[in-house]
Amino acid sequence: MALIHVPYHLDEHLPDLGIPVPDGVAIDEVTVALPPGEVWPRLVRLYDGVAEAVAAQARSGSTATVLSGDCTVSAGVAAGLQRAGVDPSVVWFDAHGDVHTLATSESGYLGGMALRFLLGHHSEALAEPLGLRPLPEERAVLVDARDLDPAEVDFLAASALRRLGIADLSAADLPDGPLLVNLDMDTLDSALLPGLRYPAAGGPDADALLRAVQTVAATGRVAAVNLACTWNPGGDPEGRRGHLVSAVLAAVDG
Repeated sequence: MALIHVPYHLDEHLPDLGIPVPDGVAIDEVTVALPPGEVWPRLVRLYDGVAEAVAAQARSGSTATVLSGDCTVSAGVAAGLQRAGVDPSVVWFDAHGDVHTLATSESGYLGGMALRFLLGHHSEALAEPLGLRPLPEERAVLVDARDLDPAEVDFLAASALRRLGIADLSAADLPDGPLLVNLDMDTLDSALLPGLRYPAAGGPDADALLRAVQTVAATGRVAAVNLACTWNPGGDPEGRRGHLVSAVLAAVDG
């Protein structure tokens, strides 16, 4: 397995984020000189670098595996697959919906819109500059999403995007075609991971999450993975993050 390391949270470079990279694994680190000013051109520059790294791995026939600091990186991952001629569907593991818009989000946090960006929201700012073709809603599955705001509940009730619980996931539930898997580590119960940015109680344990990841990997259709390590830097003296990331990567690798 070769990994693409993206030590950023949105457009903030965090070399001390502490994304655990397993020993003995080839690493392609994406670090980019970002322009000053507004966030959108900065994200486009960063995710263009991600897209090129993903496209290179996809063209070689490898599963592009990204370790990053947030879920919005998936825009670059999807763009990279498309540049390599791969038309992905999406399996999105997250404690949150990530389907807010600029109008519905009370916080304005862009990470809470990450899945919606893939579906075409605010495409002029992110998708179009990346050359990313938005994904149809019916080709996306949202897994877990136990912590939703009212606007997200309303959108999902009217959307063709499907929601599933971890325990309910089966191969038959997955969309057709190559799969982009976005896995936010906050899908796990917040008691299991220290220092999460947006902890959500009541989530699955590690065994349940790994079984679900193995179900997806067993299809043989995983084209790319973004493993979003959505925690604050520091604060893991017992090394739980590294153990969990290694376990997830092993499940993806089959």
